Amino acid sequence: MAEETTEQQGTWLTQEAYDRLTEELERRKNVDRKAIAQRVEAARQEGDLRENAGYHAAREEASLNEARIVTLTEMLEHAQVGAAAFDGSVTAGTVVTAKVAGREQTFALGGQEITEDVPEGVKVFSPDAPLGRALMGHRAGETVTYNAPTGKEISAEIIDVKAL
Repeated sequence: MAEETTEQQGTWLTQEAYDRLTEELERRKNVDRKAIAQRVEAARQEGDLRENAGYHAAREEASLNEARIVTLTEMLEHAQVGAAAFDGSVTAGTVVTAKVAGREQTFALGGQEITEDVPEGVKVFSPDAPLGRALMGHRAGETVTYNAPTGKEISAEIIDVKAL
């Protein structure tokens, strides 16, 4: 049986991140979309669309906004929200201190959407990244190895695991 990735399970989000992203989605759909449409229409009224930089910029802004709406909608529909279940092992929603390739570092596992919810100075790594996949399910005191994108085998000793 194949392992599920976080894309299949849904992105884990804190309640705060979920609320923040829901607010962003509503703003993009109900406020930004209308304001951008007005800018597109105003630029269209200026004449020749082939050489109208304002029109092209407004259309690009509209495209980016619509893409973000699609991304947020998909993410929020499949999100796992709330405190991560914590049994002492590494999962999405944990803060891990590990000695990776001889260097001690502390990071959280989850999507970039939780960046505002982690302690200052702590980076967020994806559970689907090579290091994240290697650490998942392991506990403090264990050592795992994984292949970096360069192909080099790297050792990671888990020093501490805490719930976010």
